[in-house]
Amino acid sequence: MAQKSGEKTSGEGGGEEVGEKSAVRKGVTEQEILELIRNSRDEGILQSELWKMVNADSREGSRAILRLEKKGLIVRRKELHQGRWTYRVISKLKFSSANSILDVPCAFCDLESKCGRAGILSPAQCKRLTEWLEKLVTAG
Repeated sequence: MAQKSGEKTSGEGGGEEVGEKSAVRKGVTEQEILELIRNSRDEGILQSELWKMVNADSREGSRAILRLEKKGLIVRRKELHQGRWTYRVISKLKFSSANSILDVPCAFCDLESKCGRAGILSPAQCKRLTEWLEKLVTAG
């Protein structure tokens, strides 16, 4: 069977299993990426710098960025950097306390596409959202 580019076999380095990716950190979450963008303040961060920070390839990182942009959490601005066009990513979230919104379950929910008033799931019946709201009420 043919080996995919970027994968190691067990004989190539340190006993890794066949098919394990060496260059891409699996499990980079949108929440981690958003937190790094938020920490960059108003100036934002270049996508290429962001990929290095999370050890992600540009394909994996770009997909996460596009999802965050679609959710309205960030904006991307085209910028010429060292003679190459790239994007600067800036958080749209301007909160007095970052923790007040970072834990909202809807922003990073894997069931978001199925959720809505007429959907299979709804915010009114969401256990995750209810628990988060109860935690906010008791903390306040």
